[in-house]
Amino acid sequence: MDTHPASPMNPLADAPARPAEAATPAPQRPTGRAERHPHTLTAPPLHRGSMVPRPWRGFWNSLGTALLLRLTGHRPPPAAPAEPWEQAARQRRAVFLALSLAITALGSVLFAHLQPAYDGAWAGRLQLALFTVLCFWVVTGFLTAAMGFRVLLRGDPHALDARRVQHQRLSPEVRTAIVMPICNEDVATVFAGLRATCESLAATGHARNFDVFVLSDTSDPQLAAAERAAWEELRCTLAANARQPQPELYYRLRRRRTQRKAGNVADFCRRWGRDYRYMVVLDADSVMSGDCLVALAKLMEAHPRAGIIQTATQAVGHVTLHARAQQFAARVAGRLFTLGMQYWQLGESHYFGHNAIIRVEPFMRHCALAPIRGRGGLSGGILSHDFVEAALMRRAGWHVWLAAGLVGSYEQQPPDLLAELQRDRRWCQGNLQNAQLVAEPGLHPVHRAMLLTGAMAYLSAPLWLAFIVLGTVLWLAGVPLVADWSVLPGGLVALWALTLCLLFMPRVLGVLAILLKGEQRQFGGTGGLVKSALLEAVLAVLQAPVRMLAHSLFVLVALTGVELDWKSPPREAAAVPWREALRKVAPMGLASLALALGVAAADTGALLWLLPVGLPLALAVPLVVLTSCTDLGRAARARRWLLIPEEAWSPRVLRRAGLHAAAASASGPQQTAPLAAP
Repeated sequence: MDTHPASPMNPLADAPARPAEAATPAPQRPTGRAERHPHTLTAPPLHRGSMVPRPWRGFWNSLGTALLLRLTGHRPPPAAPAEPWEQAARQRRAVFLALSLAITALGSVLFAHLQPAYDGAWAGRLQLALFTVLCFWVVTGFLTAAMGFRVLLRGDPHALDARRVQHQRLSPEVRTAIVMPICNEDVATVFAGLRATCESLAATGHARNFDVFVLSDTSDPQLAAAERAAWEELRCTLAANARQPQPELYYRLRRRRTQRKAGNVADFCRRWGRDYRYMVVLDADSVMSGDCLVALAKLMEAHPRAGIIQTATQAVGHVTLHARAQQFAARVAGRLFTLGMQYWQLGESHYFGHNAIIRVEPFMRHCALAPIRGRGGLSGGILSHDFVEAALMRRAGWHVWLAAGLVGSYEQQPPDLLAELQRDRRWCQGNLQNAQLVAEPGLHPVHRAMLLTGAMAYLSAPLWLAFIVLGTVLWLAGVPLVADWSVLPGGLVALWALTLCLLFMPRVLGVLAILLKGEQRQFGGTGGLVKSALLEAVLAVLQAPVRMLAHSLFVLVALTGVELDWKSPPREAAAVPWREALRKVAPMGLASLALALGVAAADTGALLWLLPVGLPLALAVPLVVLTSCTDLGRAARARRWLLIPEEAWSPRVLRRAGLHAAAASASGPQQTAPLAAP
């Protein structure tokens, strides 16, 4: 097939619309909706619409405009009467902020009371300032998890509940596009998950309400050819099932790959968005059940002011020790954070960028993303588009919900720590970039806070590093960490108790919630649950210093403008070779060893201060290699350690995805990881 962009025989190129009969023929399907979309096309006829970005004012211009409006007495137009959920959200946020400030003040007072009176006042003030900022950051996380604990046990009357719409009828006019942007991905894994999703959707009897689009930005010609072949095979496989209607499946390969995933989705909206009321955005590793997809469409119909409804995705898939620990943490403590955010955000929530349903018309009108003006790594096209799109949707008056209780939404975790850090490199630069938009006119305060929170998720790493380094320098300078050791029975113990409670209580609450709800059998029993929680906590403590140094480096690189190499994390699980771990992680261990030797030469007592950080860094290489081993992960699974409900009893859509991935791996050269537990 001629794939040159200028060829009139290529329907996949970015070229003006052409007659249907000029398109490359696709394999004929035995059945389908020929009256709507002829099967001679890889994509439906164009129905172009407009999606024009609104330029950003910029941080300082936005602040200046806001100050000028205030000085001139300008008042915004009166807001519409608040809905019940908005009133509840304001009360919850007031309590959340008050508690956060109170606990932070308590911790800061305890720290200041223990802190020595430095001769140089700047050192004491700087250390106290760092502690206060970091304490507030940890406190907000703890309170969010505590709110999630309350919701998990008692529910939330203001949250979206799919059970309220499960018996509603979905009209045939409710057209929804399922769009999956991909770029140089493992073909077998992508289409195995997509096939399972399509089969599950067909089983609901609502397949005629959905069309599926694979939107490829793949640059490798061989991978692009494999994608096209996999699309043709899946299209024919679905059509061969004449017993029930199947969703229509389309494929498009972009030639002008602008603005990455956000640009791919926006390009779909401009070409075909006017044909659909909603769209569900998937990632390359997403798997969703048909019931979940139908419930999302019904929820949108029941809430006509909803612009985005985000599901709480559950991490599943890989068998490495690292991935299994991460998915266990997400299932136990992570869901408390998700429910907690739902509790105080309600209809002003955020968007994860995938496994969510979007109302297409307001998305096209209000959520086009202009590039950020300027130079350096924090300018140019928006990298982390999801938080920004949620903020723009709410600015336009539409609600953004997080439906944390909706099941059937899944994604894969990175298989090892290096793959996780590769993903975090991109997220770090995108979140820091988004922080520049915090002062844009009209954004809701919650979304301003979320933009700052996204940046703080990575800025906290260099702040922790600065706090540790400053404490070490002061120790070496002869300043004791505690001014009066007589306060040990009181102040220091209280400070340590507060710190440990804030850091580890979310995990304790997660385990307690499982026990109170009687779900421990799904996690390997009470003993297995407790042992799994302890193992995950130990791994988290050992990996935390590695993440801290890596994130600090990512922040430095982003601020200095080094070009970002955009790569998706690997979708297959394979043990990290020792050579690669040495090349990427050994510098951390060597640096910590050199620092430890220097500190020991000055004062061996200071090593105690550095031990919680230095020891994990010294063990970083074997830690990365061992936690990437599939054998260790399978051994833990056999002993029912780090078990999650999706492994104890895997949902049908995940079992089907795993079977399809295994079959594709057996018939092709690529080795892929199963998406479901064996």
